[in-house]
Amino acid sequence: KRGRRVLVRPPPRRDRDEFLGLVRESRRLHRGWIAPPNTPRTYAGYLARLREDRHAGYLLVRREDQALMGVINLNEIVRGVFHSAYLGYWIGDPFARQGYMTEGLGLVLGLAFGRLRLHRVEANIQPDNAASLALVRRLGFRCEGRSLRYLKIGGRWRDHERFALLAEEWRGRRRTGRRA
Repeated sequence: KRGRRVLVRPPPRRDRDEFLGLVRESRRLHRGWIAPPNTPRTYAGYLARLREDRHAGYLLVRREDQALMGVINLNEIVRGVFHSAYLGYWIGDPFARQGYMTEGLGLVLGLAFGRLRLHRVEANIQPDNAASLALVRRLGFRCEGRSLRYLKIGGRWRDHERFALLAEEWRGRRRTGRRA
């Protein structure tokens, strides 16, 4: 899917070296927030997980030069009466705080509530991650509470703020012109 400055596409095997290079280059930015695949083996595991129906993953790519900038994942997709997924994302250090993730995440949310027919997308964010909190708020997510010791990242259990966005909220924002 294409936006004005970015596109999102599934990650192919051939992007492994660029992906791993961006992860290495962004270690300092990501420390304590996320633990992305960082070896050829863990990248292969990531691709294998994306072949399952309960995961969808997208690379965030800059249109002008096809530079790989980050990742957006919809994880643990549940169907049945729920139609929900957990959102995960990260951007590489050279591309942070330039609006790329806002545009890319908007594209993926369009896919989530369109082609994937999800009803709810949930984002869980550490309370000190101001950039990520601002991102989801900008896209219309609302805070539903705090989950104590929610995820183990970097060897520590970390609290997270729980945000959600419903399909009808997303469509309402688009109808009123409040876009990402």
